[in-house]
Amino acid sequence: MEIPVMPFCCYTIILRIEISDTVLPEFCMYMTKRRSKRLSREQRLWMILLAGGFILILYFTLLDKWHERQEETVSSVRYEAFGIQLPPGYNIHGIDVSVHQGAIHWPSVYGMKEAETRMGFVFIKATEGLNDTDKRFHKNWQDAKEAGMVRGAYHFFLATKSGKKQALQFIRQVNLKKGDLPPVVDIEKLYGVKPVVMRERLKEWLKEVESYYQVKPIIYTYADFYERYLGDEFKDYPLWVAHYFQPDKPRIKRSWQFWQYNEQGNINGIRSKTDCNVFNGDSIKFKQILIP
Repeated sequence: MEIPVMPFCCYTIILRIEISDTVLPEFCMYMTKRRSKRLSREQRLWMILLAGGFILILYFTLLDKWHERQEETVSSVRYEAFGIQLPPGYNIHGIDVSVHQGAIHWPSVYGMKEAETRMGFVFIKATEGLNDTDKRFHKNWQDAKEAGMVRGAYHFFLATKSGKKQALQFIRQVNLKKGDLPPVVDIEKLYGVKPVVMRERLKEWLKEVESYYQVKPIIYTYADFYERYLGDEFKDYPLWVAHYFQPDKPRIKRSWQFWQYNEQGNINGIRSKTDCNVFNGDSIKFKQILIP
């Protein structure tokens, strides 16, 4: 039997008809069901919020675990000695720290002794400028106290900002208690500000903080910076002076209360190098400067 030969276009038309008769209805039914299952805009928003919340919870959980691990491992950090030359004639030694030291195991810090010398006090960075709070301040503040350290808090001063507003930022974060060291302002640079403007803003900070805590704040700075930009206008405030690698005392004309003599100390419980300080006086004088 001879099969009739049809032009190719005829086969194409037949194929299209068959497809339209079978596939198209099924496709339409599938799309209808899919549209009925499609989430509303409100439902999609809730799904995104729930997913975002889950991710945040997971992130902070892992972050807490990481911090715990860091604190566990830092407890094993040990040194044979402080690794620096301790200035002679001083009985009261201490350190200062910030977030740059990372996790700190405070019992190890307080427990370290070299030739009967212990780091017994610590100044902890609390705030900077108008809004910045040191990320490790509150934990360091609590843990240092629990370990037996005499603690103090300092503010890193920005000469470009209002002194009063910076003082309020410090006050919001630092709750000084009986036995704590007086508040400290760390002033190191002009940041392009005229010296006379810097001094006025610094006085604002000192006045506000002294009024709130009812104790004279301590000024921290380098010996050269003090003599060039501060001088006699601030002679009534206790001074914590930084002057490194001097054999027995800092080279500065005025009296001083604390001396930061080295920034390369090895301290148990701290991985990084640490600033080391001494108090200019005996234990009786030291107790007299603490918050009553």
